[in-house]
Amino acid sequence: MTDLSGRSAIVTGGFSGMGFAIASALAEAGAKVAVGSYIAPAGMVKNDAAYYPDADEIERVRSALSGYGTTVHAAHLDVRDSDRINGFVEDAVRAIGPIDILVNAAGTTAEQPVVGHSDELWAKIVDTNLTGAFRAIRAVLPGMIERKWGRIVNIGSTAASVGWKDNPAYCASKSGLLGLTRCVALEGAPHGVTCTMISPTWVETELMRRNVAQVVEREGKGRSAEDLMDEFRKANPQGRMMQPEEIAALALFLCSDAARGITMENIQITGGALW
Repeated sequence: MTDLSGRSAIVTGGFSGMGFAIASALAEAGAKVAVGSYIAPAGMVKNDAAYYPDADEIERVRSALSGYGTTVHAAHLDVRDSDRINGFVEDAVRAIGPIDILVNAAGTTAEQPVVGHSDELWAKIVDTNLTGAFRAIRAVLPGMIERKWGRIVNIGSTAASVGWKDNPAYCASKSGLLGLTRCVALEGAPHGVTCTMISPTWVETELMRRNVAQVVEREGKGRSAEDLMDEFRKANPQGRMMQPEEIAALALFLCSDAARGITMENIQITGGALW
């Protein structure tokens, strides 16, 4: 079993889905963990498919992760705001110590074709999925370089390599995240810092369910959201959807000492699917 005792990790988007699964795996392996997600203010108008937890979930997440016997910091985090990221990192360092591991799992998407795509929605998706990851990396990388050890794992998508109808902002953001991953890997390589990207196909999370609901709402055709979920399952060569715990297992390995030679890689978890 991977032992991360003595390591400290930040997971963005860590309150749900893949982020929570990864935070749980890190905590179970002994790492001290700081998790952040965007807490939606009352009355917020949502134009994307992201899952926005409320403030009550902070304690739920903290309690769940503390159950592994490690130190946990959980708080609101808006990755689209540099000051918020810097403040979150500062609070995390005070709570769990210098950051050794960063997992960028915060993300969003929306079904919207290029024609009629608003600047606002484009900016929101790219700023969350790509620029947010850049801001988080920028905040923790100097300390990793100074201490000569670090692991950065970016949660990408097969959308980094394969286009998907009505998802231009999402595909562009994940392609950009792959480019960022490669650049950070080169910058960190002389200092014992690795940077990798995990690119799954459809993963059964709340974000996916909300994305599917958007497709059904837009296209109709008499299908329910569950009908479309079944279509995606049947289209996969393994006849199923990937699960958050599968992504977490790979992330855990990539954060270990054993993975010190794996950097700049884009590792896909797809069950054989192209998308």
